Amino acid sequence: MTNNQQAFKIVGISVRTNNQRAANDLGKLWSKFIGEHTTKKIPNKVSEEIYSIYTDYESDHTGDYTNIIGYRVSSLENIASGLVSKEIPTSEYQKFTAKGKFPNCVQATWGEIWNSEIERSYVADFEVYSNKSMNMTDAEVDIFISVK
Repeated sequence: MTNNQQAFKIVGISVRTNNQRAANDLGKLWSKFIGEHTTKKIPNKVSEEIYSIYTDYESDHTGDYTNIIGYRVSSLENIASGLVSKEIPTSEYQKFTAKGKFPNCVQATWGEIWNSEIERSYVADFEVYSNKSMNMTDAEVDIFISVK
């Protein structure tokens, strides 16, 4: 089942990576996001949910892409130095929910997505980290995949 996700704005920090380097690169990005108190640097947040956006795909899930960790915001004005912003366009998404021990459940769900027959559009994909995501032994993380 797919649903239409309206365009939204994101502000955070980013890295250019691919799935061969992602475990290392994304681990460092998350450490930086938490260690540098990025949450305090982002104005105009619309919620406390943390987003991990996969965008600017070179080709498909085998090529390079940009990962942005940050927050949905109401405005892209007054962005602090060192932060990046992006508007994610309206698109159709298929939603998955990773459940279980973190981060294993998220990695396993991505494995299912990569090995599926889903016709992905590679506009942008994203994970949403809410209060349900904070229990490391029984986490729930929503994953949205842009589809054709």
